Amino acid sequence: MDQMLGRLVMRSFVGKILVAVYLVVGIIVASSHHYFSHLGKVTAILSALLAVLLWPLVLFGVKLHIG
Repeated sequence: MDQMLGRLVMRSFVGKILVAVYLVVGIIVASSHHYFSHLGKVTAILSALLAVLLWPLVLFGVKLHIG
């Protein structure tokens, strides 16, 4: 039983690390494509959030600027 719990905890930890790495890469990609400049409007914030979450599309050239 302890071994099963240990595996579950390890999977949870690895999953959290992968999510953190995905978000950090997303922030770097969004920043390099200027999604964090001029965050004074809600549409700019939404565009930046989309760019962080959908960063693979940004790398393929999809423009996620709203408005």
